[in-house]
Amino acid sequence: MTAAKGVFFEDLSVGQEASLSNTVSGANIVAFAEISGDRNPVHLDADYAAATMFKERIAHGMLSAAYISAVFGMKLPGPGAIYMSQTLKFKAPVKIGDTVVTTVKVAELMPEKRRARFECVCTVNDKPVVEGEAMLMVPARPA
Repeated sequence: MTAAKGVFFEDLSVGQEASLSNTVSGANIVAFAEISGDRNPVHLDADYAAATMFKERIAHGMLSAAYISAVFGMKLPGPGAIYMSQTLKFKAPVKIGDTVVTTVKVAELMPEKRRARFECVCTVNDKPVVEGEAMLMVPARPA
């Protein structure tokens, strides 16, 4: 099976990784606020944000986390995988115009239950902005 259709558990190996790159726009932040309901003014109001420690609007941390989901859903393992859990540590803000590079890497394989543990990192200019681990259930190759 190709990555576009999903990778079977048997085709995964420790160290295997995939990445996606997304440049955050003001429109992305507004759309995420509408979808999530998180309308914190640090994300939407430039005057408010200017008075914060960030000095300008920042993206929702969960927007960057959503990019992790996109890698899992579209690249590795891809369609068919079931997201079971995710830990997240928010390390730095993401600002309008930043390009977030999201990489997931197979850290452990548990064949008895077809589960894979992944290390996840989102970076901006090679600096981590989000780090975490995820557990996914990955379909087996059909008999």
